[in-house]
Amino acid sequence: MKRFVLILFAVCSAFFVTAQNRADRQQLFDPAASTMILFGDPQGYVKYDINQPIFELTTLWVADNVENLNIKAVLCTGDLVEQNDNNALNRDMLNQSSTQMWESISRSLKRIDGKVPFISCGGNHDYGFRRSESYNTNYPKYITFERNATYADCLKAEFPNRLGQASLENAAYEFEIPGWSHKILVISSEFAPSAEAVEWARNLVTSEEYKGHYVIYLTHSYLHEKSAERIGGSEGYWITQQEGNHYGQMLWDNLFYQVPNICLVICGHTGKPSYSDDVNADFELSTAYRADNNSYGKIVHQMMFNVQTLGGGWEGNGGDGWLRILEFMPDGKTIKVKTYSPLFGISPSTRHLAHRRASYDEFDMVIE
Repeated sequence: MKRFVLILFAVCSAFFVTAQNRADRQQLFDPAASTMILFGDPQGYVKYDINQPIFELTTLWVADNVENLNIKAVLCTGDLVEQNDNNALNRDMLNQSSTQMWESISRSLKRIDGKVPFISCGGNHDYGFRRSESYNTNYPKYITFERNATYADCLKAEFPNRLGQASLENAAYEFEIPGWSHKILVISSEFAPSAEAVEWARNLVTSEEYKGHYVIYLTHSYLHEKSAERIGGSEGYWITQQEGNHYGQMLWDNLFYQVPNICLVICGHTGKPSYSDDVNADFELSTAYRADNNSYGKIVHQMMFNVQTLGGGWEGNGGDGWLRILEFMPDGKTIKVKTYSPLFGISPSTRHLAHRRASYDEFDMVIE
């Protein structure tokens, strides 16, 4: 009997080792490091039923790597859905109703519920009827505090959305990272946050409790693709045309430049296909990065990451599974950025395509 148990243990161990190798588990640069995983604009995955399993693969991959990569949180740049509240399907651009899209996002996120917090800003497509025609959003219906037990340990503050609802659209989460003397505060924001939400964030990060934290701020509309210029003008959305709502240059002028401890801004929103045969041109148009000094002379890193046109353009597969691994090195100041696709990594025949190595996809950020 004892021999049988040992044989069974050996067989099971071999199975799990094989399974891990098949899944192409990634390795940390430093075993003492911790990570946060970044998703860019999932709307292209959920608008077609055939694409939805690709996004679920990314959340499954996260769930499988929570311990392996010491994952502290999953961040997202917004646009969780293509249309917030619409049943009349435009067959040229989607085959799912808004409810089906929100339920797809919710179904994928169940894979990480109770394992790691999910933190997303609101995107323009998450509001109104199709594209921010009003402040109405299904975000607080599907992204709830109660669904994920890990929120209880890290959620420190929230601010009502523009309909007066309690919502994780405007929220702050605290993390302790091994080797980092400063705690990390991650703030999510509604799409084009109101003047009141901006003031809430300013007061929070400069308060006695959080003024010593490093702050990561998630907002949807901020940088243009490739050039990394800050967005100006109203962009034609009803929400961005309303007085007091902040995006792009306004956020820099009225928040990021003015406070000493917002050290990293992450956004999505922009990005487009290159319409060329050079796949690298598509990669370059899905991201942007810049670094500027704030009024205190400290560097503010600003990064855009949006995968929605990768994998075949606007009506492609939604993003080829690309995500970013942000590795917080134990030196207490360096964040290594790596861009990876579990979709390619899961198969030996495509594993050589699973990393993007260009300078705009793999780089270091040093926090002051």
